Amino acid sequence: MRTILATLAGLGLLLALLAGWCFREATGDPLVRRAEVAMPGLEKPMRIALISDIHIGNPAMGPERLTRIVGQINALKPDLVVIAGDFIFGHDPRGAARPERGEAMIAPLRQLRAPLGVAAVLGNHDYWTGAQTVRGQLARAGITLLENSAVVRGPIALGGIADDFTGHADVLGTYSAARFLGRPMVFLTHSPDVAPDLPADARLLLAGHTHCGQAMLFGMRVAPEVSRYGARYRCGLVREGNRTVVVTAGLGASGVPLRLGAPPDLWLLTLVPVAMAPTQKSR
Repeated sequence: MRTILATLAGLGLLLALLAGWCFREATGDPLVRRAEVAMPGLEKPMRIALISDIHIGNPAMGPERLTRIVGQINALKPDLVVIAGDFIFGHDPRGAARPERGEAMIAPLRQLRAPLGVAAVLGNHDYWTGAQTVRGQLARAGITLLENSAVVRGPIALGGIADDFTGHADVLGTYSAARFLGRPMVFLTHSPDVAPDLPADARLLLAGHTHCGQAMLFGMRVAPEVSRYGARYRCGLVREGNRTVVVTAGLGASGVPLRLGAPPDLWLLTLVPVAMAPTQKSR
């Protein structure tokens, strides 16, 4: 009996240590990943910071941590900041209106600084927790919300495709709106699953949603996939022909406030004219 109790105590201690490690990973400063992407029609380099999946309201993300991350982003001096959805955590239809959730993120996000501003799309959690409320909160934070629409941001046309996971995406409508602007096109969305539906000249898609698996054990995802394409767009830089898809691991956590083998990250992307990019590198 003593041996059994000692074994159970040892297992309990190991599980507690593992949970502590995973919580620490989930709440740490995001890794900064960098990539260079050649863009036909671009005349000079442009830097875009990509973040996603803030999930404020989950124990892994509060206003203090978000404020610290905003400072980290500002220090990178991007020309443009884009946010690929899932601002709010949960399924409560009134969740975004709770002060400790939507209201708590306005002040930190208002501190983002970029010459070409901040633009965003909504994610599945934002639709579940109150899309109209989130729209108002983003407006108060000075963030341009794109829902199947496009805007000019400096030398590019930025198209924001609404969330595919909840059935709001209009891929071709957004593409047409961006193409009409007559500039190199960059597309932002929450779920990367829209990538195969984009026309061939849509060369860059920025997304989140997958959390890069959030919990990976020996290279295997512990939780079910959230993409109908399995691991194809799970994480990082995906090159398919002339198209580049960038999927960030996001900043927060969904479900339990834990991460394992999939730390939070953000991307600093440098778009360059084709003549300046004989090779494409990322790290």
